[in-house]
Amino acid sequence: MLDAPDARELADFYLRLLPGWEVRPGEDGPDWVHIRPPDGGTGLSFQTEPAYGPPVWPSGPGRQQMMIHLDLEVDDLERETARAVAEGARLAPFQPQDHVRVLLDPAGHPFCLYTESQ
Repeated sequence: MLDAPDARELADFYLRLLPGWEVRPGEDGPDWVHIRPPDGGTGLSFQTEPAYGPPVWPSGPGRQQMMIHLDLEVDDLERETARAVAEGARLAPFQPQDHVRVLLDPAGHPFCLYTESQ
């Protein structure tokens, strides 16, 4: 479950980022959205939270800490980073590893794209 100022907007971003994923029908109300992969595996859920405050990357004392982040394996790190940015992500200023790109989704949640280390 990822909180956001607008659950539908954030779910739409992840639907663009994760080709083939779809909205899972549900009766949870207008402030919730669930998406799932085409094979039916583990999905993601989003909840509208009016008081949401984005985490800070990298974390620091007295700053909003991230509670979770997604790691998504990709074949071509540069191409998929550019695609994520084109879909609405922002490249984080701090990049700790060569084979990982830390990005921030439209609600400010950090997530990582990575390739297997060489």
